[in-house]
Amino acid sequence: MSPVLHGAAYAALGLPWEYTRIECTDAELPGLVSSLGPEWVGLSVTMPGKRAALSYASSATNRAIAVGAANTLVRTASGWHADCTDVDGVVGALRSSGFANGSTGAVLGAGGTACAALAAFVDLGITSASVVVRDPTRATEAISCASRLGLPLTVHRWADTDFAAIATTSVVVSTVPPAATAPLVSTLASAAHLLDVIYHPWPTPLAEAVSAAGGAVATGLDMLLHQAFGQVTRFTGHPAPRHAMRDALFAATGGILPLPL
Repeated sequence: MSPVLHGAAYAALGLPWEYTRIECTDAELPGLVSSLGPEWVGLSVTMPGKRAALSYASSATNRAIAVGAANTLVRTASGWHADCTDVDGVVGALRSSGFANGSTGAVLGAGGTACAALAAFVDLGITSASVVVRDPTRATEAISCASRLGLPLTVHRWADTDFAAIATTSVVVSTVPPAATAPLVSTLASAAHLLDVIYHPWPTPLAEAVSAAGGAVATGLDMLLHQAFGQVTRFTGHPAPRHAMRDALFAATGGILPLPL
């Protein structure tokens, strides 16, 4: 959906720009970026290239360094500048779903999205967090990220976790497949705020349960929309035309989600 979002933005801004997809492995990324001509002003980077993008960049934002990955590269006079607007994606998705304040957060899973969620927690004013993983040894990156952020973090083994306690945190971010949370739906349904990064198929059983219980729910599609705002601004130097981008994404996805701003 990124070409839809960026295409709508450039059209709304009156820019005759193009946005296209390029398939590239992380190992190939440095060579690809080095080969781009001056007409290229920026790149959106997906996994598995986000860590390679940060390593390649000649400069980076503090949040990209903290997360340990970059989803955005912007050409500068001295090279390429890296940022992680995935953090904006999490913050925007939660804010637009009604999250206002809280002190605790929990992340289910410890992949790349988990680190962006931890950085977003700091921006949202959350002062302590938990990560729940099948194998705590897989939480190394999350632990390092939290340390760079100065965010106190507790790591829980999935099999030993009190999920009723997890549900009492200010916000829960699920980065795991729906099958992983299906047995926990009744326990986690009381969560006040949920960001489920899955958006297809929708709704997930967890999102449906939280919504039915009166909780606020944000989705991965909301994340995609809000992270793109920051990219457009960095690429063009203009405020992102949010309504035009939202409307284009809403139409392209068949209106399956409201995509609040």
